[in-house]
Amino acid sequence: MLSMGWFKKLVAALAGSALLIGAGFVGWAQLNRYSALDEAATLVTPERYSSQGWLVFDPPSASEVGLIFYPGGLVDPAAYAPAAQDLAKRGIKTIIVPMPLDLAVLAPNRAADVVAAYPEVKTWVVGGHSLGGAMAALYLATHANTDERLRGLVLWGSRVPDRVDLSKLPIEAVSIYGTRDGIAPPNLTDAERLKGLPVDARLIVIEGGNHSGFGSYGFQNGDLPATVSPSVQRRAVVEATADFVLRVAAQRGSERVANQP
Repeated sequence: MLSMGWFKKLVAALAGSALLIGAGFVGWAQLNRYSALDEAATLVTPERYSSQGWLVFDPPSASEVGLIFYPGGLVDPAAYAPAAQDLAKRGIKTIIVPMPLDLAVLAPNRAADVVAAYPEVKTWVVGGHSLGGAMAALYLATHANTDERLRGLVLWGSRVPDRVDLSKLPIEAVSIYGTRDGIAPPNLTDAERLKGLPVDARLIVIEGGNHSGFGSYGFQNGDLPATVSPSVQRRAVVEATADFVLRVAAQRGSERVANQP
């Protein structure tokens, strides 16, 4: 049997090991982080940040439709600023939510705070890139049935996590992927890409697009070279996303009118 002195030493040693492991993980995350390119970083001015630390891109006029966006794993949130700015120009309040250590898996429910902060937004779509998209799906799986403003999911180079089923939720979904994506499994069937999504979910293909092209952060290790320029891919992704979000919002608006006494 260990004496109390040995027990205290063991606890101290374990605590020290945990601190070292934690520090090592933080260091690893920082070393492997993908920083935003200049074209994106210059769009992230101090006034873009909310008091909660979100990156907020407002439309030219007040809007009742919003997109909450979760960044990809280890990707600087600012890398999605060009797409967010373009979506805002189309009338969609777009909010990029930074994550602890740039890993959405550490805080998948952060969208709840965004929804609560903007009661004027009547229709919310939640989405994300890669790991961010998977965690956006997880958030909707646990919240869409309790908040009627949560109406849609947008996946960029992403899939619904295993054992998550959104098929019976009152939401719509779109999955956008590039044919040159080397990070997300590149050889999936349509059925595999749609697994866990609502039955009427749409697939949109970006011919020649890759995983890295969904953000402005350079080339990601393990990806395949794109055969279209980053600007072409971003334009296609923004147009597909905006069309989906605005269609969901229009449908939601029609439902509200129909339900009025």
